[in-house]
Amino acid sequence: MNVLPFIMVLFGAILWGTTGTAQSYLPESVHPMTVGALRLAGGGLVLLLAAASMRQINFRGWAWGPAIVAAIAMAAFQPFFFGSVRLTGVAVGTVTGIGSAPVFAGLLDWVLLKRRPSKKWMAATALAIAGCALLLLTGDEVSVNPSGVGLALGAGLTFAIYSMTSKTVLESAEPSAAVGVVFTLSALLLSPVLFIYPLDGVMSTEGVSVVLYIAVAATAVAYFLYSSGLKSLPASTAVTLALAEPLTAAVLGVLIVGERLGFFAWTGVGLILAGLVVLAFGNRSKSKEELEIERLRQGLRREEGEVDQ
Repeated sequence: MNVLPFIMVLFGAILWGTTGTAQSYLPESVHPMTVGALRLAGGGLVLLLAAASMRQINFRGWAWGPAIVAAIAMAAFQPFFFGSVRLTGVAVGTVTGIGSAPVFAGLLDWVLLKRRPSKKWMAATALAIAGCALLLLTGDEVSVNPSGVGLALGAGLTFAIYSMTSKTVLESAEPSAAVGVVFTLSALLLSPVLFIYPLDGVMSTEGVSVVLYIAVAATAVAYFLYSSGLKSLPASTAVTLALAEPLTAAVLGVLIVGERLGFFAWTGVGLILAGLVVLAFGNRSKSKEELEIERLRQGLRREEGEVDQ
């Protein structure tokens, strides 16, 4: 089994997990929605330039329908996610939003694609979601706002929709071009935000540095890695691996911000790691269907070789 797609998705999620820490260095006057719009615009532009330089932009045969749905889903994810964080806090908003995404992805896979989740996926997702729940037990008082939780669930659903529709786009486009176009469309949808909230804090040297990091590393590079891995993985699997994001955010909170995690939170970290390991490396033996496909391919290769001779 090729482990590279799993590794690429994991590294992409790890980069996402640095966003919150980076955002903490922005002035308080910078609205989170402004950051969301700028990260999509900057990340989309970087990926479009990269795709153009490698001559990967070719719109012939593009899946425009799924691309537009992916752009709408990613644009909707921003207010859902940032709204949930504002109403119910970073911990509850992040964990509920990212933690619910694998469940929605698995349900969408089952309902729309008629693909039942594997036992390995269900076990890994259960471990990871339980770990996310325990991450909330940091020793601080956690405030749960029903409206905020509802917005967080909306964020999980829109991220799952983005992942599924992006996978369809990736069947006819390279990752840089696919994500670049989708993010540019999303940025256009969110562009009114830039005229609503003040941009003074972003114009400072520190503000520009942070936004550049979020746009290039935590968005362009992260989503390029995620999409490259998604090309070879089921959407439900990729979304579960993305639970490395809250894990990274928790670890960075301890190492950089100086936060302290209690026993339950560290147990949660261990459960998330266990779930990711099960998903990435568990059950590496090939199924009967995979073995049959491999035998058919070998037979075709032998027949082609005999014809050439």
